[in-house]
This record gives sequence, C-alpha cells and structure tokens, in this order.
Amino acid sequence: MNLNYWHKELPFINPFTISNGRTKTHQPSLIVSLSIGNFVGFGEAPAIGYYDITVEKMIADLEAKRNFVEKFALTDPERYWHYLHHLFPQNPFLVCALDMAAWDLFGKMKGKLLYELWGTPWHETPLCDYTIGIDTIDKMVDKMIQKPWPIYKIKLGTGEDIEIVKALRKHTNAPFRVDANAGWNLEEALAIIPQLADLGVEMIEQPLEKNNWEGMKILFEKSCLPIFADESCVFEQDVATCYGHFHGINIKLTKCSGLTPARRMIHEARRLGLKVMMGSMNESSIGSAAIANFLPQLDLVDMDGPLLLSADLASGLSFQNGAIQLIGSAGLGIQVYL
Repeated sequence: MNLNYWHKELPFINPFTISNGRTKTHQPSLIVSLSIGNFVGFGEAPAIGYYDITVEKMIADLEAKRNFVEKFALTDPERYWHYLHHLFPQNPFLVCALDMAAWDLFGKMKGKLLYELWGTPWHETPLCDYTIGIDTIDKMVDKMIQKPWPIYKIKLGTGEDIEIVKALRKHTNAPFRVDANAGWNLEEALAIIPQLADLGVEMIEQPLEKNNWEGMKILFEKSCLPIFADESCVFEQDVATCYGHFHGINIKLTKCSGLTPARRMIHEARRLGLKVMMGSMNESSIGSAAIANFLPQLDLVDMDGPLLLSADLASGLSFQNGAIQLIGSAGLGIQVYL
C-alpha cells in the first residue's frame, strides 16, 4: 500500500464551547490515504487537546513507522487494525485514521458500501441531531433559530443550565438532548434532570466526572431520563463497566481507535442491553461518513461535524432535515477532495 497524509485546520462557523470553558475556532485534523493501484481509501482523526494528541504527534508517529504501515498486505481490515494496534499502542487516534482508510479502501475494492459489507440493511436509521455549543443565552437561541432541525443536542455544564433550556424551548418543540461533558456533581444532576425532563429533554450525556462510578450508580437508579456514557466509555473494556451505571453508551470512533473496535463495542453493548449512540468529534464529511455507515446499528447519532464547520473535505454525505444519505456506491460512500 502507499500512504499519504495531510494536516488540515477546519474552521467552525461559530466558536465551539463546551463545559469548563473549552472553546475552539478551528478543528485540527489529520487526513490519511492508503492506496493500492487505482483504489484509494481515506481516513480522518481530529486532534483533541484534552486527550493530549496533536496532529503533529500523529504525523511524527506515522513517519517513524511509515514502512510498516505500507508493507501490510490488505486482505482483511480487521487483521490490519490488530497490526496497527500493536504498531501504535499509545496513539488510538492515528490507528483510527488508518483503520478508517483501510475500510474505505477495502470497500472500494469490493465495490460495496461498508454497511453492505457488514450485512446491516439501511432501514429505519436514526436522525442526526444538531449541536448548540455553550454561549450567552441570546447567542445560543440565535444559533438554534438559524438552524431549524428536528432534534437538538445542547451543551450544558454552566451556572445557567435551566435558564438556557427554558429560553431555547420557547422557540421550538423539537426534542432536546443534553450533553453536560461531566460538568455536574451528583447533587446538581439529581436536581437538574427532573427539570430538564419537564422541558422536553429526552436523554443526558455524561453528567458526572468520568471516574465517578459511585455517583453514576446512584444517578442511574434515580434518574427519570436515560443516561449515556461518553468520557466514561472510551475503549472496548469500558462497555462492560458502564453496565449498571448508564443506560447507553456513546461511541467515538477516534477515541476507541477505529471502526473495527467500534463494531465489537456495539456487539457488547447489545449483549448487555445498553442503548448505542455514536458521536462526533467535529469530523469533516470523511469521518462523518464512517459514522453514517454505522447508522443501521445505532439508536441515536450525533454526526453533525460537517454542519458545524465552514469548510469540508468531501462531498456525497447528505443531511436532509436530520435524515442521512450516502451518495456514493462503495467504501465510505463519499468523494474526497484535498
């Protein structure tokens, strides 16, 4: 295989803020390609500061072992993931980008979209939500009004959480999902969640700190809304730990190290009776198309990166009032332009 890569800085339409005051105006991302003959597969890994993985770090690791990445004979993407997992044990983001590219390449060689290769018919797929990042209440309302959508995901974890949701509710009857990004303590969560339920919120994502398992056990038993793990569920082994503490999990391809382990995480979650959501890390249409191929296996999806960014790297991923379609016929189902 031949390897290429690009460092991209993708601008947000609006500054993107979550709890603890973390704000971004651009999303740094690594794009990789793997090619065999005329077939080219693409993958993406956004760099996330609080996981201490930068694009520069991913590129340095990639260059250090470029020959090993390229020499693998791609007959099975799952085998390639295991190879990469041992090659880059401390860099799951990079493994994700390469795993994604391998699946895209493999699908193109087989002439099938990934969800077809996996035997998951496109039927009753969930609608994608649209995220409203933390801002002043007036600006959050304005962001929502500018983007009419069937489901909204609202970032909370401020001192004005209830006021924010009340203000937003005045302008839409759409269901709300709330992501606290570990911004509450147990006492706050127990007080806030019933009020959010009365305001049309349908689920809560990561209310408490990721390692507060004792608190999550109590909240799991008392919450009137389903609770989904995000920061508490990163890798495959975390799924079983979430059982009895969360009602569902949010899988992030970049964090878990790719499509290959994500498929196993879904299987384990179903075995345990957990709901499954797949979430965005502000990927372009490249990484978002990878998420889209999982839609037949998901209960909820948050893959709105291309809607939040003012620049994209691919075409062929369609968002029609929350309903997702892939235009292409093989691999990820998109056309990449770099």
